[in-house]
Amino acid sequence: MSNKNKNKDGFVYSTNPNFSLTPALSEGEGAETLPNQKQNLRVELDRRNRAGKSVTLITGFIGSDDDLETLAKLLKTKCGVGGSSKDGEILLQGDFRKKAEEILAKEGYRVRVI
Repeated sequence: MSNKNKNKDGFVYSTNPNFSLTPALSEGEGAETLPNQKQNLRVELDRRNRAGKSVTLITGFIGSDDDLETLAKLLKTKCGVGGSSKDGEILLQGDFRKKAEEILAKEGYRVRVI
């Protein structure tokens, strides 16, 4: 891909006369993070497409990527495991549903274990 097309994000042509190439904000970029009490987080155990390994999946976070990273780091540190965070989801390696629920509830989040 040439340098002149990098800012177009795959757009080649538009018939819309009002079209502009200003980038739209995705969920994680520049999004305002809701207060902890208004967040509805779901904690579940996931084994799909993971070669039989189980991970604790925390979904439903609404806010910036930096705040998601901070929450993921807190959970990974308190649980003593590895994991990752992206696209509004936090993955913790292993089954830590109960412990994650306790940590999130203590931080003031509304948590639902599935």
